[in-house]
Amino acid sequence: MAVGPGRLAGKSRLQAAGSRFLARGPRFLAIGSTFLALGLVPLAPPQAARSETILRVGVLDGSPPCSELRGPGRWEGKAVRLWQFVAARERLAYTLEPYPNAKALLEASRRGAVDLGVGCLTITPERVGTYRFSLPFQESGVALLMGTNRLATLRAVLGGLLDARLLGLLAGYLLAIGVLSLVVWRTEGGYPPGSAMQAGSAARSEAGRAALWPTRDGWRQRALVFQVLATGPGTNTIVATTRGQGLVVLSYLMRIVFGSLIVSTITLDVLRQAPLSDALPETLDDLAGRRVAARPGSVSEKLLRSPPLQGRVTVVPLPQLSDAPALLLNRQVDAVLADEQQLRYVREQLSVRQRSRLQLVLDGQRPESQAFVYSPQLPKATSEGIDRAISEAKRNGQVP
Repeated sequence: MAVGPGRLAGKSRLQAAGSRFLARGPRFLAIGSTFLALGLVPLAPPQAARSETILRVGVLDGSPPCSELRGPGRWEGKAVRLWQFVAARERLAYTLEPYPNAKALLEASRRGAVDLGVGCLTITPERVGTYRFSLPFQESGVALLMGTNRLATLRAVLGGLLDARLLGLLAGYLLAIGVLSLVVWRTEGGYPPGSAMQAGSAARSEAGRAALWPTRDGWRQRALVFQVLATGPGTNTIVATTRGQGLVVLSYLMRIVFGSLIVSTITLDVLRQAPLSDALPETLDDLAGRRVAARPGSVSEKLLRSPPLQGRVTVVPLPQLSDAPALLLNRQVDAVLADEQQLRYVREQLSVRQRSRLQLVLDGQRPESQAFVYSPQLPKATSEGIDRAISEAKRNGQVP
């Protein structure tokens, strides 16, 4: 079939146009892609968090009111609430993992087992060079929780009165006064002239005077001499001779000496028998010789195991701070050393009767800053954002 010249010319024009389109096709494709991308950007959904990384957050358990696990996944405490505020502000995704004590949490952060440690962690000089802390959010010191025993002094006094040394002193004094009474009686010839003793014996019969064994009236007169020499009043009415007056002076000196010995013995026995746990310490150094409970790995335990208390205190491990009242009320420990605000919180949770049996002493000792702890691998941008959020919470009064 023959093809005309006009049809051949049209076909040539179509081929030329197709070649030009193919030559410019990549340019048109790039321009179209750009417009398509610009049109789709506003349609992209916003991110729920700034980073796709989910932070592993370790939380110190058993430290109310800072942080405490109250049930499966139910955390409470001021440090936990602060972290929740920080995470919401910085749009941080995270998971929580409990840690039994501060030492375990600090070590986990240092090893990178967690990205962040949440709790009222004290920034001590020893920890500064080893761990990476956040901006401090509060300051607190340690305090002592001890039992109160109103009957302790009474028990100690009664115990002192029954002490063998005191009973020996009393027996010795009474025996010495008895001997002096007999000597005075012999010296004064029974009834000195003009004395009250002679006036009181006017009714005594001659038969009674001659009896070898004293009559009832004679025993009363001898008892009067003993009483006067032992107690003091009336000593000038029972003697009339110089020798008798000398014996009265001797009895006076004996009262002073024996009285001093008796008082000092009672005092020493009271102090010795009073339980050590009932005596309130004036400084932390006064804890020497006591049984003191503290949480393992805490600042309190570090104080007890450092000079000058090192080796002088029996340190009892305290798994949970809520166990402190039971240990004190059952006399298993003499004191509990822990963070002041935590001890106040634990005491306030008790009944009125139990609360009256416990007291907080030496509060506010050695105050130091408290903060969160970072892992060395935590990105600087993330830690700076957390610090800014903590600073904002403090400025706005949102720190619990």
